[in-house]
Amino acid sequence: MLLLPLLLEATLLRLASGSHHPFYNGFYYNHLMNDNGNGQEKVVYFNGARLVVETPKDPIYSSNGANVTLPCHYHYEPDLEAKRKIRIKWSKLRDDYTKEQDVLVAIGKTYMAFGDFRGRAHLHQAGRREASLVVSDVRLQDDGKYRCEVIDGLEDESDVVDLRLQGIVFPYQPPRGQYRLNFHEAEQVCQEQGAILATFNQLFQAWSEGLDWCNAGWLADGTVQYPIRLPRKPCGGLHLAPGIRTYGPRHRHLHRFDAFCFSSALRGEVFYLDHPAGMTLEEAKQSCQDAGAEIARVGQLYSAWKFVGLDRCDAGWLADGSVRYPITKPRANCGPPEPGVRSFGFPSKGRFGVFCYKER
Repeated sequence: MLLLPLLLEATLLRLASGSHHPFYNGFYYNHLMNDNGNGQEKVVYFNGARLVVETPKDPIYSSNGANVTLPCHYHYEPDLEAKRKIRIKWSKLRDDYTKEQDVLVAIGKTYMAFGDFRGRAHLHQAGRREASLVVSDVRLQDDGKYRCEVIDGLEDESDVVDLRLQGIVFPYQPPRGQYRLNFHEAEQVCQEQGAILATFNQLFQAWSEGLDWCNAGWLADGTVQYPIRLPRKPCGGLHLAPGIRTYGPRHRHLHRFDAFCFSSALRGEVFYLDHPAGMTLEEAKQSCQDAGAEIARVGQLYSAWKFVGLDRCDAGWLADGSVRYPITKPRANCGPPEPGVRSFGFPSKGRFGVFCYKER
């Protein structure tokens, strides 16, 4: 007969810890179990002190290929001097704060990293009660929210830190033309161009920096959206304020749109090669190989334009068969009056220079 009250108690504890404290998984006793006579709730901590986990409220910025530290510290209120056997867990979260994947689990100096973080993630515990996460060789997919969770026996507290990669969002259409990609094809073409599908936060940041594009594209969460700075009839109408227009979630197999891709800083160099008579696409690829490089991808050209200031008023082939050129200082005979990456589309014929990419 003792089992039933214990099961009831455990159920009440779980309900209490999850209903009002979204990131507190500790044990709050309500007045049904600790009635002090006035009907008020009483909180009991198993260690006799409250465990507090703290991370920065502002985002941590990094870039592709860099190393980054996600700070996390914990303490007790009131302080506990005795050394505790702490378990630390880091998880990567989705935008709605549900867990996407485990990153690392540690007890003392022993830790284990998981998945893509194996060999790239470890704890930084230089200070007392520090649980910071170090991620080396940062990748585009690492952008997002991370939960630092500290577990002391039955006490369990956590907080969230936001890692943002400095990068650029660019719209992409395949050679077949507008609105030809389902979600999975959009993921693939972004990867082929040295990028990934952009998140909403990345698209919003690009919009705030001036991106205006009237074609709808897939984002990483399976929604379809597009950024408008100057409202106009074909782009949602004149009556709507500037902002991100959305079609909401779309069927990932059946519906077809363009893609918004995200690329970050380069680990190498983009450079231009020319020939007096120009080159075909195949000749351009060979020229890059002869120079110890490879023909550049669209994402690499955008990154070189944004982060290195690449400016070239000569059109060149890229790996996808498109012909483009980057302009940071607009001038006569070099396209529109705004900076940007100009495109000649996907010419089936013609002779041009080529943009090559060489890893450092």
